[in-house]
Amino acid sequence: MPHLAIYTGSFDPITLGHLDVLERSRSIFDEVILAIGHNPNKPPLFTIDERKAHAEGLVQQLVKRNPAGARVRVEAYHGLTIDFARKVNASAIIRGIRNVTDLANECQLAITNRQVAGVETVFIVTGENFAYVSSSLIKQIAAFGGDLSRLGTLVPPEVIAALAAKRNDPANPLGMMAVETPVD
Repeated sequence: MPHLAIYTGSFDPITLGHLDVLERSRSIFDEVILAIGHNPNKPPLFTIDERKAHAEGLVQQLVKRNPAGARVRVEAYHGLTIDFARKVNASAIIRGIRNVTDLANECQLAITNRQVAGVETVFIVTGENFAYVSSSLIKQIAAFGGDLSRLGTLVPPEVIAALAAKRNDPANPLGMMAVETPVD
């Protein structure tokens, strides 16, 4: 029986750290689904269709560079991750870990998913170059007028272009993002 895993997240936007975890997961599983979901705790910048299109293009490039790894497909889903895992008969959920904080948060979810649904979680530690990259950080830099050209070591060029397009959009979601300001 082939080992199918889902690599879940909001991927809003997808980063080089996400792609690093995906690439390394391809040597462990027979097939990986990059599963784009909705996080109700984070306001989205890109629609789920936009995120899916970004991911599909980047996954195509990744597979072209290394055709020997596992097959990868991109799917969007709504609802609980565990329900999606059951629907596609996943044997595991992949979660990228950047630091100890991620590990603490992800362990709670992993134990719950195993107890409630019998699905294991596999943690893949991201490359050291991406240990502090997060989609939330990228969105904050873009929302506050940061120099998008400086994000080249954190996100693919396609994402930089998409962020720039959002900035130039009259209905600019970058300006509508709810970003907390520090309290003195």
